[in-house]
Amino acid sequence: MNAPPQMAVTVAITRRVDPEKSAEMAAWVRAGASLAETFPGFLGTGWVRPEVGSSEWHMLYRFADAESLRDWEESAQRRWWLSSAEGFVEHTRVERRTGIEGWFDPPRDQEIDQPGPPPAAAPPRWKQAVTIWLGFFPVSLLSAVLLTPHITTLNVVLKTLISTLVLTPIMTYLVLPRVTKALQPWLKR
Repeated sequence: MNAPPQMAVTVAITRRVDPEKSAEMAAWVRAGASLAETFPGFLGTGWVRPEVGSSEWHMLYRFADAESLRDWEESAQRRWWLSSAEGFVEHTRVERRTGIEGWFDPPRDQEIDQPGPPPAAAPPRWKQAVTIWLGFFPVSLLSAVLLTPHITTLNVVLKTLISTLVLTPIMTYLVLPRVTKALQPWLKR
């Protein structure tokens, strides 16, 4: 039997820093990225602030698989890098995501220094696929009835662009949250 394919892991971290220390924070983030990119399996990193002068910094990094991520997170280089921010950076939240289970698990707040219980396992991929289809089918059908008649004269690229621009937010913000909530007992079994 073949081993299941390894899933890339994305880690999202929220950190807080005094807005007057933005230059130091930017240099610290770049130093961490430079260290992480030397590790096998590193796929990328980035950061954003919600607005100018914000004390929050949202950071992402991605590794090819859980083992590569663990190698980075348990490394002496990362410990040194984190210790270099003691006193001016507050670590407030961490999330780890693989695949599409973000549809099925609500985000979890977790203190870095006080890890909670491990997150519940995501439902099997086939249950995720069935759940997405149960939301996608009626939305697609509704789109065929209500939207398609208004865009029939457009070329296929524009039709696809318009339909995906309309359907993606509907699926993301209206349909999938409701479908996954309704199916939670089945998804968790």
